[in-house]
Amino acid sequence: MISQTLQEYNQVVQRCKDTFVKKTRDYGTAWRVLRLPSITDQIFIKAQRIRSIQEKGKQLVEDDINGEFVGIINYCVIALMQLNLPADAPMSLSAEEVERQYTFHIEENIKLLNAKNHDYGEAWRDMRVSSITDIILMKLYRTKQIEDNEGQTLISEGVEANYRDMINYAVFALIKSDFAKA
Repeated sequence: MISQTLQEYNQVVQRCKDTFVKKTRDYGTAWRVLRLPSITDQIFIKAQRIRSIQEKGKQLVEDDINGEFVGIINYCVIALMQLNLPADAPMSLSAEEVERQYTFHIEENIKLLNAKNHDYGEAWRDMRVSSITDIILMKLYRTKQIEDNEGQTLISEGVEANYRDMINYAVFALIKSDFAKA
């Protein structure tokens, strides 16, 4: 089962990465201007829209829910890049550098996926997509609180762990919706 998960995971993130790299070629790295709280709020908007559509059972804007989960993944990768870039990094990064960093952060997430799937026995496969959405929102509220506390925590993991978890949950939602097979 784990090899199936890894295959599905890689298919999903490859599609997300393809979108990200193409947008980088279109827009450059305009996202570099965003501070972490702004990135968190952008992810929040996407997760809140998913939940709203799930609750209402109807949407008026054509952008589908899967596209919002892709956005969550890609904005979380942006957050991880911003967290790890040196303070004096240039605003403009090459598409090749962005792709290299994207790959690095996804590879780190795959390590986390493998460890958690080992311990939790792929419990996510029995979850509802609506529950996954709620967990992403909970992690966003946690992240916002940590940001409001200027990164200080007493016992909790920091924002990086929350961004990584949100990536994995969004990938799970896309796997459950057969996005990888589309």
